[in-house]
Amino acid sequence: MELPISPPLSPMLAKAVKTMPKGDLLYEPKWDGFRCVVFRDGDEVELSSRGEKPLTRYFPELVEAVKRELPERCVVDGEIVLRKGAQLDFDALQQRIHPAASRVELLAAETPASFVAFDLLAVGDESLMEVPLGERRRRLAETLAGARAPVHVTPVSDSYDLALRWFDEFEGAGLDGVIAKPRDIPYLPDKRALFKVKHERTADCVVAGFRWHKSGPIVGSLLLGLYNAEGHLQHVGVAGSFTMRRRAELVDELQPYRMDDLEGHPWEGWARQTEATADRMPGAISRWTGKKDLSWVAIRPELVVEVAYEAMQGDRFRHMARFRRWRTDRTPGSCTYEQLEVPVAYDLDDIFEGDAQSPRADRGA
Repeated sequence: MELPISPPLSPMLAKAVKTMPKGDLLYEPKWDGFRCVVFRDGDEVELSSRGEKPLTRYFPELVEAVKRELPERCVVDGEIVLRKGAQLDFDALQQRIHPAASRVELLAAETPASFVAFDLLAVGDESLMEVPLGERRRRLAETLAGARAPVHVTPVSDSYDLALRWFDEFEGAGLDGVIAKPRDIPYLPDKRALFKVKHERTADCVVAGFRWHKSGPIVGSLLLGLYNAEGHLQHVGVAGSFTMRRRAELVDELQPYRMDDLEGHPWEGWARQTEATADRMPGAISRWTGKKDLSWVAIRPELVVEVAYEAMQGDRFRHMARFRRWRTDRTPGSCTYEQLEVPVAYDLDDIFEGDAQSPRADRGA
């Protein structure tokens, strides 16, 4: 592969901010998928992940789309996403990473992915790494003007007000925020030179177990549950990101609630799992965890904790939740799904086809 930029390449990153920034910025929706830098040199195509690992073998349908829709020789930064109906589905996207070639081929046909382009790093023999973002964006829109699904160019705008609208509306299509990019910066691999604004909400959850930290006998994460409509305590994710001192304190705080016998615990059956399950319950093995120790310690489901989370994916938190405080004023039975905010549905086609944009927002900016 002979290109001005050779794989692998660490993509430019974004740092989290609490509020939408203002200034000489370009705003884009934040897609919820796998970051991917596409390298194409004729019939040679490589899909490179954020961690510089190859994704090529897992998405054969995108390899063919790249050959069909992208320039003969180019490097394009973007996101691999997977849609189900009118929304993105990150869980289904994760299932696409499978070791068996036959399974990869089947999933490529049953749940095909899309590629959303948002930066042009090279075309032909020309590297655009030192070119300001605004010009790269103009060149991207020009170069991919005729691209067809499953290749898309992300919407972009210099309107702060429209970015706020996107932040509120696009979550209903499965997107998870807005990215703000300084117009004049070059492409800076592995540097957090961009800004991301993501949703943050709180929920009161039941703590029904914990995992030990990899470094020793301190708490690694809390296992969280919410009661569903049938009255069952559904595992919804974990809370972590504690300081080492706080992890040690949690051992003492949880000690009175530890159970030596799992009989009667709502997750009793899950402790005996030996294979991955669709519900990804505590202790489940998956392709993502590999040989990681996922054993857990059950506690009586009597403690309630307030956590911060970004979004839901199905019946679980999309990412790790963050501990806020114990809620001694709440009863476990009051911790139900009904407390959660549900985004208004939004159709992905309106984003891909540009119907969500104003006169100041277009594919080229």
